[in-house]
Amino acid sequence: MNKKNKVITAFGSSRIEPADLRFKDVQALAEQIALIGWDGMTGGHQGMMAAFSRGIAEGGGHVTGVTLERFPTPPNNTLSEEKRAHTFFDRMQSLIEDADAYLVLPGGLGTLAEFAMTWDLLAIHVLEPRPLLVYGEDWLPLMDCLKEKLVMSVDHGFSCVHYCESHEEVLKH
Repeated sequence: MNKKNKVITAFGSSRIEPADLRFKDVQALAEQIALIGWDGMTGGHQGMMAAFSRGIAEGGGHVTGVTLERFPTPPNNTLSEEKRAHTFFDRMQSLIEDADAYLVLPGGLGTLAEFAMTWDLLAIHVLEPRPLLVYGEDWLPLMDCLKEKLVMSVDHGFSCVHYCESHEEVLKH
């Protein structure tokens, strides 16, 4: 009997181009994640989502894209499977509930919303504990500000998040 691989959802910007060093870095990281036996899930579009999807596919993993009905699926994507969500909320629910871990990549407001929702659900124990990894120096100033200013609803809130600066740190978690 084949054991199903664990799934890591990656949240990230759709606007970071393949020529950007962050794109290449995330693609290489995702390939390493697949090589250690994980499958991937993303919002299924361009930017960090495409970089992550390409890397998972190159590492031999299965990539599920949870796309929105209102936006066309990008041509030539590397998804193994596409699930169409009717609303942003349906999409977010699937990306969060169907994962065994999360990787927050460079992104904007959408990524921040996905990160915040996932973090809160983990902190208040709506979700069973699982890794929530924030990757890359782009997030460091925000994480520092949040640690200083955020009023958490639970005392252990920051223990739910792991800031990772390197591939090795991500793979360790």
